Amino acid sequence: MSPPVIELVDIYKSFGSTRVLEGVSLSLFPGEVHSLMGENGAGKSTLVKIMAGLHLADKGIARMSGQEVLFRSPSQAQQAGVSVIYQEPTLFRDLSIAENVFMHRQPNTAYGWIDYAAMNRAVSEHMSQLGVSLRPQDPVLGLSIADQQIVEIIKALTFEAKVLIMDEPTAALSLEEVKRLFQVVERLRNKGVALMFVSHRLEEVFSISQRITVMRDGRVVGSGPLQEWTTEEVIRKMVGRSLDALYPKEKVEPGKVVLRARDLRRAGVFKEISFEVRAGEIVGLAGLVGAGRSEVARAIFGIDPLDSGEVVIGETALTNHTPQMAMAAGIGLVPEDRQQQGLVMEMTVMRNVTLTVLRQVQRFGLVSKEKEREIAAQWTERMRLKGHIEEPASILSGGNQQKVVLAKWLATRPKLLIVDEPTRGVDVGAKSEVHRTLSQLAQQGMAIIMISSDLPEVIGMADRVLVMHEGKLTAELARSEATEEAIMFAATGQTGSIRDQKAKATSNGQS
Repeated sequence: MSPPVIELVDIYKSFGSTRVLEGVSLSLFPGEVHSLMGENGAGKSTLVKIMAGLHLADKGIARMSGQEVLFRSPSQAQQAGVSVIYQEPTLFRDLSIAENVFMHRQPNTAYGWIDYAAMNRAVSEHMSQLGVSLRPQDPVLGLSIADQQIVEIIKALTFEAKVLIMDEPTAALSLEEVKRLFQVVERLRNKGVALMFVSHRLEEVFSISQRITVMRDGRVVGSGPLQEWTTEEVIRKMVGRSLDALYPKEKVEPGKVVLRARDLRRAGVFKEISFEVRAGEIVGLAGLVGAGRSEVARAIFGIDPLDSGEVVIGETALTNHTPQMAMAAGIGLVPEDRQQQGLVMEMTVMRNVTLTVLRQVQRFGLVSKEKEREIAAQWTERMRLKGHIEEPASILSGGNQQKVVLAKWLATRPKLLIVDEPTRGVDVGAKSEVHRTLSQLAQQGMAIIMISSDLPEVIGMADRVLVMHEGKLTAELARSEATEEAIMFAATGQTGSIRDQKAKATSNGQS
């Protein structure tokens, strides 16, 4: 085996009295994808930031190609050949791809002008090597997240990157975009680049990796070639225990109808949307990106106006309603983007949790901090939230931030809870806890609509699955009928049923 491109030995890092990394050692080899896994808060991000020059280790050694190095800034790391591709690319949207790639280091002509032709040629060459169909002169504005990440990869290659770290690169991508990104990763491997892939998505880790390292509580608890790992072993190492059921769904007999959606329509977005949700029932809303699932949820909650149709909660009909009216009727909405729409990141956990119940914490028009603390403690303890309630939400891990958003809406004691992508970007342990909470809420009689792009999650947690395609409901599947094949069949707009298609295929095979 070739020697490692970069090697970290016995790395320690603390922030104040909190030990974040403790004796971490890691090696990345050329032409290999090395996946780094662990729960939120395990220390992965801190390790990445040390490799990228954003943090200095308190103790330990880093070597590149056998030579000891110390990166005091991201530019030093880049010059040495270490680049990081983050989940959200940081590009100048009004500039071209080539201008972004060569920002702050544009080549000049003999007359001192920026040499756009040279920039375009260099970027075009890398695009050709990666099999990318973009053009160097295209503006970044309008590019998908996947294409923006490819621009970041090209930027790294112009620095002659020897090490490329990809931090949750697929969290916001569709299945087709993930496939295209992985094709680029394979070409980078063939060029001898050492890649580190930080992800919570087990199926992607096992499809792309040659080596896996698992961290827990700031330490490496397991590392080795892919063939030494199973999904169960990775999960056990990550959470320190065996997860008997990632989807702890309890069987509940549905009660009275809580929500009636009657012929909902919003021009150009969705139409003819009618369904019911009963007390104690989890209804999964599935479909491909752009099918209109989140838009239906926003309309039910009153964020977006309906052109026609009616939302009925219990016996209360809501027409042209606002979110305030929806909340008063008993609807709660956990949005897809927890950081932009679910939380005020610089506010404390306590203040975030009580934002939805301000009337309960006010006395004579003033907020009672004692009452705030009492209500926040009640709901954060129920969510098993790790972290002090007086800390800002911004410092929490993704999984704990999601728990705060759930606590915030559970404090309103809703009759109907809509959760949009409830476990996106959270680790396996936090995902299991979110699922446990949803199952318990259903047992207690709450009606739940769960929007998710994670098909195993939909199948594992939903009593019924509604499938959308291009703004219309195309299928309603009982729990016993909900398979990945059946959901995808409806999500792609196919007509008829899965059984019809199988019967037809069998008939064709026999004829």
